[in-house]
Order: sequence, then C-alpha cells, then structure tokens
Amino acid sequence: MLRSLSIQNFAIIEKLEINFEKGFSVITGETGAGKSIIMGALAMVLGQRADSKTIKQGAEKCLIEACFEIQEYSLQSFFDENDLDYADSCIIRREILANGKSRSFVNDTPASLSTLKNLGEKLIDIHSQYENLLLKDNLFQLNVIDTIAKNEKERAEYQKHFNRFKLLSQQLNELIEANQKNSADKEYLEFQYSQLETAKLQPDEQEELENELKQLTHAEEIKTELNKINLLLSNDMGGVIVNLKEGLNSIRRIKKFMPESEGFEERLNSCYIDIKDLSAEIEVKQNDIDFDPQRIEYINQRLDLIYSMEHKHRVSTISELLDLQNEFEQKLHKIASFDEEIDSLKKQIEAAELQAAEAAKTLTNSRVKISKQMEDKLVKQLKQLGMPHVRFNVTITEKQALSANGNDETDFLFSANEHAPLLAVSEIASGGEISRVMLSLKSLIASSKTLPTIIFDEIDTGVSGEIADKMAEIMRQMSTEIQVLCITHLPQIAAKGQNHFKVYKDQSTTNIKKLTSSERVTEIAQMLSGSNLSEAAVLNAKTLLSTN
Repeated sequence: MLRSLSIQNFAIIEKLEINFEKGFSVITGETGAGKSIIMGALAMVLGQRADSKTIKQGAEKCLIEACFEIQEYSLQSFFDENDLDYADSCIIRREILANGKSRSFVNDTPASLSTLKNLGEKLIDIHSQYENLLLKDNLFQLNVIDTIAKNEKERAEYQKHFNRFKLLSQQLNELIEANQKNSADKEYLEFQYSQLETAKLQPDEQEELENELKQLTHAEEIKTELNKINLLLSNDMGGVIVNLKEGLNSIRRIKKFMPESEGFEERLNSCYIDIKDLSAEIEVKQNDIDFDPQRIEYINQRLDLIYSMEHKHRVSTISELLDLQNEFEQKLHKIASFDEEIDSLKKQIEAAELQAAEAAKTLTNSRVKISKQMEDKLVKQLKQLGMPHVRFNVTITEKQALSANGNDETDFLFSANEHAPLLAVSEIASGGEISRVMLSLKSLIASSKTLPTIIFDEIDTGVSGEIADKMAEIMRQMSTEIQVLCITHLPQIAAKGQNHFKVYKDQSTTNIKKLTSSERVTEIAQMLSGSNLSEAAVLNAKTLLSTN
C-alpha cells in the first residue's frame, strides 16, 4: 500500500508531505487547488516522463518520493530480476533537474524509467476520467477479462508458442528476401567463380613466376657471370680449387713436424670440399639456364591474367583471389540450398502455428468461461448503482489471424434500457453510466488481482445523490481488500471515507492536510452548499457522516 508521498518544488507545490492509511481514503478540494498536480507527481514517481517545465519556478530541481509497504505482495522476484535491493518498505525517489534530466532510485539503487513503470504497475492502479476512453479499446477489454480470469498460465503458454511462431516467420521472410537477392546475383556469382576456378591459381604461383621471368629475361647475363665464377673457382691454371688443393698438400707435408697444423688441414679440407661442391652446382645451374622465348611468353600471359584479376577484384595477392573464389563458391552453394531451407522452415512454422493455435483455444476457453460470470456480476452491481434494466454482454469472437494476445476479438455491449438494443458501451453509455461501468469493472479487477492500491480520480463524473452513495459503498467494500483512494467532488462519497484529506491553496502554493472530525463536517457542508454555510448544510453533513 501507499504509505506516504513527499513532493518538493513540483509545479505550484513548494513542499508537501502526505501520510496515507489503509482502507478507504477520500481527497477533496476546490477546483484548481492542485489535486491533479498531486496525481501528476505520483505518476511521475511511477515512471512517467518529465521535463524541466515540471519544476517549480525558481527552483534548481524537484524531488518526489513515495513509500510503499509491499511485504504482502510477493515482489521479491521482481527486485531480484532487476538488481534492486528488496525491503518491505519500498522507497521510490525521482529527481528532476532544471536542465530536463532526471534520476530515479528504488531503495537508493538507481533505476530506469521502464523499471519504475513496471514496478508501479504492480503497486498502484490510477484510474482517471480519461481512462474511460479505454472502454472502446480491444486490448484494454482483453486485459480486464484476463485479469478477472486469472489466466496467467494460459497466457504465458500461448505467448511462448506465438513468439516461436513469429520468430520462425520472421526468419522465413528474411530467408526468402535473401534468396531473392542472391538469386538475382546468381549469374554474376557463377561467372566470377567460373573465371577464378578456370584459372586454377596456386598460392605461391605469382612470386615463383615473377622470379622465373627475371631469370629468363636475363639468361645470357646470368650464364656469362656464372661461367666467370666457375673459371675463378675451377681453372686448372690457378683457380681457387687448384690453389686450395696445393695448400692442402703443403699442410700435409709439414703435419708430422707441426702437430698443430692438423687444425689447418681440417679447415682447408672443408673449404676445398665446399668450394668444389659450389663449383659443381654453379656449373649445373649454368648449363640449366637457357633463353626460352616460349616460356617467357607463357609466363607473361599467366602473370597478365593474375594481375588483371587482382585489379578487377581490388586485391593484391593470389591468396586473396582464392579467398574470393571460396566465398563465391559458398554463396552459390547457399543459393542451391535455399529451397531446402525454406521448405524446412515452412514445416517448422506450420507446426509452431498449430501449437500456438491450440494454446490460443485454451486461452479463449478461459476467457469464455469467465465472461458469463463477469456479465452476471457486472449486471448485479450496475443494478445496485441505479440501472434496474441494465444488460451487459461480453462478446468474444475469433479473429482471422493470431496476434500477440491470442485469437480473440472482444467487445463490451451495453444497454441501460429494457427495450434498447445492445451496443458497444463506449458508443451508447452516458458519462455517468460509463463511470458506473468502470467502477464495477475496477471492483471486479480489484477482487481478482493482487494489487496494493487503487486510486480513483473523479470516478464520480456524471453521477450524484443516491447513486454516488452506492458508488462510495462499492469503493468502501473494495477497501477491505486493498487500499482505495478517491478524489471526489461529491459529499456522498466524501462522507464514506475512513480518512479524509483536503487539498487547498495557501496563497499560490498547493497544500494538503488530513481533516479532523469537525473539519470534515465543515468540508462536507461546504461541498453541499458552497462557501456560505447554512445550518441545514451542517446538519446534513453530520447526518451523512453519522450514517457512515
């Protein structure tokens, strides 16, 4: 339940604190005193968007804080899921700065507006006169039926299957769209892949060909230089090999006189062997190199092909060309497999739709089952509210396609006259009749839903006298299960309250106070007769209060 509300620097409120009680409380006050501003502040602390215009002129920020007693409402899991610290006394605070920015806290833990809104929906139902417009809204009507039916399990089961159906349908649409796009590109992909595949490129081919071309185009020069090197190494008339051989023989002749020369012998012998091998390799290489115009032409043509492909695809290596070839191949393979994927997905969608349809039937049955009870309870209550010939009918019809809320289209049909046809309640009912219908609906909701607090903001529009008294009696009966606050202009309703708060203006600032017994008499007498109190109005006020 709402325990307290503190407001600082909000609109025309400088500082205001209210402590609320259990049961049925009424809030009265002259038009323009600021009752709607207090409700606006409460809505703000429960997640409604705000801007700097809500700050009292001249203030740097406004602060709104609401305290709720929540130990009886099983909200621990909500706090855990949203990383909030749980406490039986939950304090929600909202700060709005002059630059339009705001901060929100739940038990001193920062929280987003969406979190405040979700939490607020579990704490308070604020009914304003504008909410009467919701009577024509199909979703509102379904929510009313579902709340009274207590079909959370059926809705969750349907939602699971419907979400899967929608997800698969979305995947199918994306797959078909991708297939159409890729199919349009198929001819292009086939051409590009065929060109690369026909080229039969090898990873290191470009570097090898470029090196070979350099050798072939300089074959004579290479051959001449290799021959010169070979002569220097192996010439019988003073070549390196001959000299090394002679040096090796000299070392061997003195080795017996100079033991340490054995090391020289090993090193000379090693050089001799290496140079001899090198000379042999150079000779082989020299003999292998020949000027080959046909081979040069082939290499040039091959490199031209590679260079042109690299330029065309804006890459610089054969490795990148091979990556592209693999990519084109995969895309072509995917196009070829699209039909199989689409057929498989269609079968999954068909199965998911059947499961969702079955869950929708179960959900519909829960709604149909409760609708007759709803009708009977509403008619009974509306008769008590001065509609002796009222008829109320909840129609539930099947829609052509599944939606997020099932397969049902609903309408609340109403007639206040015995011989008048049943028509949509939002189209035929008067303001006072709609107020009574909404109060009756809220009464049913309150008895079906674990909700700490409900606030009625001028639910009494269009009614007076005995009907207002009966509406107040319904609200008081509701307050035995939940906390009920009612903003009213009617003395009959104000007199029924267990607690009475008055909103008033002190100069240009809104204030509120809880009235004493004598103050209540004066307030209700003024509501009956205006500012000029008469003895009859005071007596009437006392009579109203004494009978409640």
